Amino acid sequence: MTALSINLNKIALIRNSRDTDYPSVTDHAARCIAAGAHGITVHPRPDQRHIRADDCYELAAMLEVEFNIEGNPFAAPMKSDRKGVSDYPGFMEIVRQTRPAQCTLVPDTNSQLTSDHGFDLRRDGDKLKPVLDELRKLGVRSSLFMDPDPEQIRLAKAVGADRIELYTGPYAECFGGSEQETELAKYILASETAAECGLGLNAGHDLNLHNLKHFKDAVTNLLEVSIGHAFTVDAIELGLDKATRAYLDCLR
Repeated sequence: MTALSINLNKIALIRNSRDTDYPSVTDHAARCIAAGAHGITVHPRPDQRHIRADDCYELAAMLEVEFNIEGNPFAAPMKSDRKGVSDYPGFMEIVRQTRPAQCTLVPDTNSQLTSDHGFDLRRDGDKLKPVLDELRKLGVRSSLFMDPDPEQIRLAKAVGADRIELYTGPYAECFGGSEQETELAKYILASETAAECGLGLNAGHDLNLHNLKHFKDAVTNLLEVSIGHAFTVDAIELGLDKATRAYLDCLR
């Protein structure tokens, strides 16, 4: 079965809209796990707009399922301008202190609203090699956020990644339209390329209860999906427990 990792960024975003610890990120992680989720994902950005560094430390201390931390490995330390919020120590320092099961590296910038493209390894491959080497020494599985481009996927293997996570935004945007199957074919080819290279395959971004099952059925070697935005919306309508089980049903 493809593993379901719940991204808790939006829970933290709601919390950060007030000067409070409610809703609790760790409590929501525990509820997702109790409902059957296989893992928890967070993306601690330097501005700590949602998940904060302290959330990562607290989750690392309590989780008994896979913990996936994603972010830009070159994100530098940043001072916090909010009372009671610790400074951001830099992305790789968070990883060193938490030793998650998986670290998904993403080429986002501080000004991006959300992750919206994969790495260009022709440009960034040499910079990423020492990061991937460090993750391996830390005992952390690496994954690179990638577009469904076979040439780039082969480069992901060459620079030393353990897995890739396919950016599924374009598939989700086309879903239900005339270009759906044409777009999906790119992901099928990407998955076949990953398998040929010996790379594990994850996917994420804009997957939801409407488009997930079709994607999972087509991309047969999919190991894990990470879902947060749509999951949070569905949890408002269905309740967190039912939403978790609904996503698990899509992956069976």
